[in-house]
Amino acid sequence: MSNKMWGGRFGAGPGAIMKQINQSISFDQRLYQQDIAGSKAHCAMLAATKIILQQDADKIMVGLDQVFAEIEDGNFSFSEDLEDIHMNVESRLTEILGSVAGRLHTARSRNDQVATDFKLYVREACDHIDGQLAELQMALAKKAERYADAVMPGFTHLQTAQPVTFGHHMMAYVEMFARDRSRFSDARTRMNESPLGAAALAGTSFPIDREMTAKALGFDRPTANSLDSVSDRDFALETLSAATISGVHLSRLAEEIVVWCSAGFKFISLSDAYTTGSSIMPQKRNPDAAELVRAKAGRVAASFSGLVMVMKGLPLAYSKDMQEDKEATFDALDNFSLMLAAMSGMVDDMTPDRDRLEQAAGQGFSTATDIADWLVRVLGMPFRDAHHVTGSIVALAEGQDKMLHELSLDEMQQVEKQITEDIFTVLSVQSSSQSRTSYGGTSPTNVKKMAQGWIKRLEKEGKPV
Repeated sequence: MSNKMWGGRFGAGPGAIMKQINQSISFDQRLYQQDIAGSKAHCAMLAATKIILQQDADKIMVGLDQVFAEIEDGNFSFSEDLEDIHMNVESRLTEILGSVAGRLHTARSRNDQVATDFKLYVREACDHIDGQLAELQMALAKKAERYADAVMPGFTHLQTAQPVTFGHHMMAYVEMFARDRSRFSDARTRMNESPLGAAALAGTSFPIDREMTAKALGFDRPTANSLDSVSDRDFALETLSAATISGVHLSRLAEEIVVWCSAGFKFISLSDAYTTGSSIMPQKRNPDAAELVRAKAGRVAASFSGLVMVMKGLPLAYSKDMQEDKEATFDALDNFSLMLAAMSGMVDDMTPDRDRLEQAAGQGFSTATDIADWLVRVLGMPFRDAHHVTGSIVALAEGQDKMLHELSLDEMQQVEKQITEDIFTVLSVQSSSQSRTSYGGTSPTNVKKMAQGWIKRLEKEGKPV
């Protein structure tokens, strides 16, 4: 038996394998809200332009509400024989209304339907993600405000470099996630054009009003080219690209949490809420939530790469290959949302160890740059000369297995006779961090001001999650 939704071109139905590979209802049924919203906007436009009778449109609207209610209540039976969400909804609408339901598909195609539905879904996901990123920024900013003066080692090459503060480290991620939010915002702006009315690929001969349907669905305008309208998946690619970059940021923070929780660092602790134990080693507390965030970042990136590969060789306009866009996007955005929720929870949950952080900050000759700066500032020495003198002082301390502040004045004067007692004022990790008052620097005053500024900004936004 031919599929009645296809029309009379086919004399027989598809084979079992064809059904299996062709169907998308197993995953695109989640688009039912967007599909029915698009259908209602299209139906209202058809009536307003007198393409269909108002009385028919009224019946279709009531029928679509019934279909929506059945799906919401779990009373709707999805059928793989009907391939996708569009044909499942239309088939049920036909059962409810009879032949009048067939008027709904006037001047549209599944091609512009799916592009519209998918855009609506991705747009909503961008809004939700923005709220989650704002929540993570708030957790980081509050942690930064509380620990603005907690000195810790700053690293380059994972080697101790200079003292920074824990708050400054948290604020670095606030800035990263701010850029991520701007990328999602940019993607949302570019995607906010309606494909509805492009039909299969060439537009339609009916006198439709695409501005009306675009406005009804919250789009800024209709898309300008019907071929591009149905073949474009840039909006999904750009959103997945933004998620991939943000996932990298989440993974870097997750990696630091894993390292900081380890016995070699002990910089922070996590509660039972975000750790697990071992089946054989009772002493273990594993930062599994952070490890899974780190892993899922790769999963999101793989979804982006996969969709790039799907799209790279497709001629205009629509090809069935594009059905592969949804599973990858759904999976990536679902997991990215989970990553954000987990990271917000971990940031809020983690407790830094101030004493351990300060102890570690003083190791590795972390205030060596402060000595060089002092030589330039107080003695007027060229920085390259000061760098050489400081290197000699570090070598002296290292040879005696001492910290820099443990060297005597006489010992430092053996390297540079002009050094005075005043140099000891810059050797502590606290004085080092406090001195970095340049804009964007790690001084506690700077950090607290930046953290409080972000908190006020985020509170003003009042982003829902």
